Amino acid sequence: MRATLHIHTDKKISEIDKRLYGSFIEHLGRAVYGGIYEPSHRTADENGFRKDVAALVRELNVPVIRYPGGNFVSGYNWEDGTGERSNRPCKMELAWQAIETNAVGIDEFQQWARKVGSDIMMTVNLGTRGADEARQLVEYCNAVTPTYYADMRRKNGFSEPFDIRLWCLGNEMDGAWQIGAKTPQEYARIACETAKLMKLVDDRIELVACGSSNAGMPTFGLWEETVLRECYEYIDYLSLHSYYGNYQEDTESYLACSLDMEAFIKQVASICDKIQAEKRSEKQIHLSFDEWNVWFHSSEQDKQIPRWQIAPPQLEDVYTLEDALVVGCLLITLIKNSDRVKIACLAQLVNVIAPIMTETGGRVWKQTIFYPYLHALRYGQGTALAVDIECSCYSTDHYEHVPYVETAAVHDQDKKEVTVFAVNRSLKESCSLTVDLKNAELIEHIAVTGENVKDTNTADEERVFPVWIEEEGNASVLPPKSWNVLRYRMTH
Repeated sequence: MRATLHIHTDKKISEIDKRLYGSFIEHLGRAVYGGIYEPSHRTADENGFRKDVAALVRELNVPVIRYPGGNFVSGYNWEDGTGERSNRPCKMELAWQAIETNAVGIDEFQQWARKVGSDIMMTVNLGTRGADEARQLVEYCNAVTPTYYADMRRKNGFSEPFDIRLWCLGNEMDGAWQIGAKTPQEYARIACETAKLMKLVDDRIELVACGSSNAGMPTFGLWEETVLRECYEYIDYLSLHSYYGNYQEDTESYLACSLDMEAFIKQVASICDKIQAEKRSEKQIHLSFDEWNVWFHSSEQDKQIPRWQIAPPQLEDVYTLEDALVVGCLLITLIKNSDRVKIACLAQLVNVIAPIMTETGGRVWKQTIFYPYLHALRYGQGTALAVDIECSCYSTDHYEHVPYVETAAVHDQDKKEVTVFAVNRSLKESCSLTVDLKNAELIEHIAVTGENVKDTNTADEERVFPVWIEEEGNASVLPPKSWNVLRYRMTH
């Protein structure tokens, strides 16, 4: 199979916001307890956080991490995770039917985030709570005034503010599964009034309003329009969430699911533009795709987990090579839509549908999806360029005209490099890819592939990992079922 990629260096999609490659840690399963935090672990630091896990997070260099949820946040009292640990309440966590010890809260999490070099995207509870508690949390985190909640932070040992600039106005409030779910009108009103109060406390913050939980929600579209009409002047972003899985064991359709993400982004962006036109506003609302990933492997096993445990092993998907290819295609889609999607969060970061897995008390390892995420973080900074791909296509029962090769290109002006990300969706054929890029020389070709699309990584064996390919001739050979990073040095 042959393909030609035309890169238009004079046609820029957008400067990429570094937060496009964010992640997410929720108080769910072993994400926190047994994941990032385990005081009895041999690598634990003075605050109880695992240094081996922190090292992998630093290797990724995650720019922003959404916290503390997720469904969890809609029943959460933020004060429970502050102050002296011995005085913190142990509570029933209703969203995931577990026990929350509150040993970790915003006090500890912000310390950990600083150590791993990440900013925080803080979510407020608009399920069981509202505007008052949200503005109190902003004061606790960010205020320097001699006032109650800022003083509360100081009494808890933090003289300097946490300076959290990015905030979510609740989580998936359209979902019947959500604690305190809302109608579009109910959410629009509480989100608007909460946003006003939060920005009165700190006018530097950016706010993300909840969009639909997924494109299949019965109120999709109506929800977005209602929220935007009410909140437009007070918010900065509208959220999107979507998860994907190979439910039918149809690998070719599964590898094409990024087309669904693309359509979702375009639909929500067009709704935002419609309301902008209605309001005759100069302000453009951008998008925050703050939950996305592959999630389906653990669905059945989670049904067998007894309720009311501390940190049960929930949502522990073991990822395959085909999952890594899907994650690669989804990352490419985000890059190609970086003019509207400014923030995105791979959900989640450790143990819970995550690139990093741990054994409680034991080892840590990289799942298959770690590598495309790492490469996007490392080489996907700069300007997204327009590209055209000439290649064969295929169709499935769910998707038509799927290109075998999915691509994006990013120009790093400081390094004078252009990086091409490419997924070869063909399960059997390699692809000879010719890249039309003037005044450039190939300096590196990294590929992630394996013998079988169902190959996984474990603590004992890594079957899916990067390899470096030596090129011969003018074309780059993309192995079958592979994620590829082609790095070019611009010579002029």
